[in-house]
Amino acid sequence: MTIRSRNPEDNVVLVEVWLRSVRATHTFLREHDIEDLYPQVRDRYLPAVEVSVYETVDGLIVGFIGVHEAQVDMLFVDPSHFGCGVGTSLLDHVKRQHPNLTVDVNEQNPQAHAFYLRYGFKDIGRSPTDSAGRPFPLLHMALQA
Repeated sequence: MTIRSRNPEDNVVLVEVWLRSVRATHTFLREHDIEDLYPQVRDRYLPAVEVSVYETVDGLIVGFIGVHEAQVDMLFVDPSHFGCGVGTSLLDHVKRQHPNLTVDVNEQNPQAHAFYLRYGFKDIGRSPTDSAGRPFPLLHMALQA
């Protein structure tokens, strides 16, 4: 496996990894919510963050992490690689540059919340809506070095 910086041409694959991951984990979203988010992720969110991709030995991108300063804005793994250490490896990678990471997790995504807790993040707050004001509560978490 390799973790490397994103190349612009990776974005086509990354948004598809995002889509498969969200459909598998964000069961609180309706299909039209996902369809509305898709172009925003592709055109706005992905280009706005520093992205590292996890590539298998065969050159297949199976996960990525997007950070802005010390905030993890995106961490998505292809469902075919859930439980294989991809997310942990990506967090380890960015933690080397940003030891005091923060992340916001959808409260309605208990798998992600449990993953970050196992990694060592602590809950530090809650918002009743997401950053766009939609009724998807966020849990604010921090990792202390």
